[in-house]
Order: sequence, then structure tokens, then C-alpha cells
Amino acid sequence: MSTTSDASPDGTPPPATATATDPAPAASATAAATARDGSGEDRRTRSGWWPLLTRLHFYAGVLVAPFLLIAALTGLAYTAVPQLDRLVYSEQLRVEKVGDTAKPLTEQIAAARKAHPEGSIATVIPPEAPDHTTKVVLSVPELAEEDKQRTVYVDPYTGEVRGALTTWFGSTPLATWLDDLHRHLHLGETGRLYSELAASWLWVLVLGGLLLWFGRRRTYAGGSKRNTVLPERGARGVRRSRSLHAVTGVWISLGLLVLSATGLTWSAYAGERFTQLRTSLSAYAPELDTSLTGGADGASGHDHTDGHEAAATGGLPAGLTVDQVLQKARAAGLDGPVEISTPADDKSTWTVAQTDGLWPVRMDRAALDPHTGEVTARVDWADHPLLAKLSTLGVRAHMGTLFGLANQIVLAVIALGLTVGIVLGYRMWWQRGRGSSFGRPLPRGAWQQVPPYLLVPALAVIAVLGYFVPLLGIPLAAFLAVDIVLGEIAHRRGRRTYAEIR
Repeated sequence: MSTTSDASPDGTPPPATATATDPAPAASATAAATARDGSGEDRRTRSGWWPLLTRLHFYAGVLVAPFLLIAALTGLAYTAVPQLDRLVYSEQLRVEKVGDTAKPLTEQIAAARKAHPEGSIATVIPPEAPDHTTKVVLSVPELAEEDKQRTVYVDPYTGEVRGALTTWFGSTPLATWLDDLHRHLHLGETGRLYSELAASWLWVLVLGGLLLWFGRRRTYAGGSKRNTVLPERGARGVRRSRSLHAVTGVWISLGLLVLSATGLTWSAYAGERFTQLRTSLSAYAPELDTSLTGGADGASGHDHTDGHEAAATGGLPAGLTVDQVLQKARAAGLDGPVEISTPADDKSTWTVAQTDGLWPVRMDRAALDPHTGEVTARVDWADHPLLAKLSTLGVRAHMGTLFGLANQIVLAVIALGLTVGIVLGYRMWWQRGRGSSFGRPLPRGAWQQVPPYLLVPALAVIAVLGYFVPLLGIPLAAFLAVDIVLGEIAHRRGRRTYAEIR
């Protein structure tokens, strides 16, 4: 949105005609303002909020834009992860030739375990498409400390092991590297502050910019509706930059607000507050009960420690085979892509979970008795609370997986639009300050024109923001405090503040 402080459509600075020693121009300016805005009190309110909002948008844009630019560029790279994975890991993810009949999962698992006997089997992911490989995910102690696993890729038609990768919650090494770059620049918890700062201020810049832009178009009668959403024809210099900057922001504003909100849900500080809110509202998906009720030998009383059966199934517990478990899950209605999790111990069930993240999502989960295949517990997507659903869908949209390729394209357009808007914002700063004050915004002291009955609630809102979104509320409070102190210092030294200029 616009980061300039000019008060006319052509970019000309407002004339400082109202001073303490020049009452006639001051009266004239007041009368003109009243005629334009409707009433003296409305003008007084706006004369305080408007320049204060302009100063906030200006400084936030200048100081926060570098973090937003990094987030936009790293996010742009992340949107291409599915295509990059297919390019870099085609050997592991794809089969050379699609066969007529797939081998049983039990045989594929045995082949994976023969090539990689380390660790234990955590999950098995059948192919999602005919040309995909089967994924056998192993829990390996040396990788567990970093929340990573070893995924072995098996050709479902030949049983050939196509390779193995170190994965993080199913993400390939490249996807994990790009994700870490976007989230914390590979700087760990300290680096997460950059992305949280960007997400915390993004919605402020967006909403503030919209208020400034639409307020400008409404104030000046010459501003057409077309120029509000399309670049102004024939504009030059700072006026052209401002038009392109603002119009770009208008078109991507909704997407930016969604990205800001969803990004904050898993940030360090604001994310913790969101977690507390969800906990207090019981807004998490119901837990799936994976325990058996028949004692140490399970619900059916079978022995889970038969070494011969375990060896025959590739290290899995005795009872039903993986293929039988999958068949029972399909019969229970768990269609589409699924992930099969092995029992944690001899008192636990198999778990089969749908993993289709495309809209409309399929995310039902079921616990199955390892001996009978009976569904002992189930949690369907319909059972999730509304806030839990919105959080899940928002995260998937943020990651570009909710609507497939269309989702990726929209995210790429938003990232490119944000990059263009930032560059244009800095260009305006340069154009307006050429040879003088390098784009210095309105003088300090605008807060003095804000009525107390509005200023006090605003300070209360800032205090609340400081708690729920610390990397917004704390810097915002610091900005206002510094602005007030420096404005008072300038006043005592005889420099004119905004209140005196108006």
C-alpha cells in the first residue's frame, strides 16, 4: 500500500500555511478541511488518525519490508516443491514402468527391510498413483532426535528398492531445506523471529494501505473508480509508482491477509497464544484411541511375539498382514491415499489414516484390531471442531497443497505481487526524497489531534496485541512511544509539530 505522505493526487506536498503567527491562512485551511470532510470534529479526528496512520505505514514499510521480501522470495521457491521433487527425486518417487499387477505390500516391505534392516517400521504408504512407488517409513534412533525418519521407496510391480531418503514428516530433503529456509533461514529458533515479524506486520501494512488508498480516492473528487483498482493512465514519477504500488496491493490483499493469519498460527510466540486459545476452546481434532482392551495379549488373546511370523512379515507384529489391514480399512470406507501405521506395542492397534489433502479433503482415521481387522475406534473429518478444520485447511492452503496446481499458482502470484509492491514502495521513498529529506513523512505530533476517547481505547488494543501478537504489539507500542517523545522534544526545541502545522 502507499508509503508516501503527500496530500494531493499529483504528489505535491501540502502547503504549511497554518502557523501560530499566520491566523488567516490557518482559518482558510480549517474551512476548506471542514467543507471537504463534513464537520469540524470529523476533520479533527481524521487529522490525527490520518497522518499517524501514514507515519506508521511509512516506517513499518521501510523497516519490515526487507523481512517480507525474504518471506516472499523463499515462499515463492517453496511453492514449486512438488515439481522440484519430481525433477530431483524421480528415481525414488516414480517407477520405470507401470506393471499390470502390484505385488502384495508384505513382499514390498520384506524387500525394503532386506535392503535397510535398521530401525523399525513406523508407517507404510501405498502408491497414490499407478506410477508412484510404495513408501516404507522406518524409525531410526539416530534420526529421531531431529524428528526425521528414513523412507525406503519400493517399486510395487517388481519389488525393487528404488532408493532411500531421510525425510521430515514425509517431506524430501529438498522440500525440508526449502521449508526451513522459509520458516527460519536455517537459523533455528532465533531465525523464526524473522518470519513471525513479517507475518505479524503484514496484515497491518495491508489494512493500513487499503485505508490510505481508498481514503485518498474518496477524498479527492478527481479520483476515478477505475484508478482505484487499475493503474492510473498517463501518471508519471511518484504518482505512477504510488498507483502501481497501491493497485498491486489491492489485488493481492485478501491473499496476504490469509497468509499472515495462517503463518501466525505456527509461529513461536503468536502461535503459542493460538495454541492456548485452541486448548481452552477444545478446538483440536479428537484423539484416536489405539489401545486394545484384552490385556497383554490384545483383544483377541493372540500371542504377538511369534518370531517366525514377524520375520515373514518383514518385522511386523503377528496377526493380520498389512494387505489384510488395508483391505479391512477400504471396506470400512477409507478410500483414496492412506497411511498405515504399525501398532506401537502388543496392546495397540493398527492405524489407517486418509491423507488426501486436496479439496474436498479426506482425512478420516480408523484403529483396527491386529488379529480380527475389526474397527475398534474411528475419528472422521466431520468430527473435527470448526476451528480445527479451519486451521488445517489454512495451513494446507498456505503450503500450496489444498487446491493443487491452482493453489501453487495463486501463491506464486501473491509472492511476486508482494515483491513488486515492496520494490515500488522503496522507489516512492527514493523519488519523494530526491535532493532533500529522502522521503521524510509527515512531522511528528499527529497523535495530539486524536480525541482522548479514541486514543485511550487504541492504547488498550495495542496492549492486547502486545500479548497475543508480541512481535506486532511490542514494536508498535515502541513506535508510538518514541514518536510521542521525539514529538515533545521537537516541540520544546521550537520545531513545529503536525498539530502546529495543521
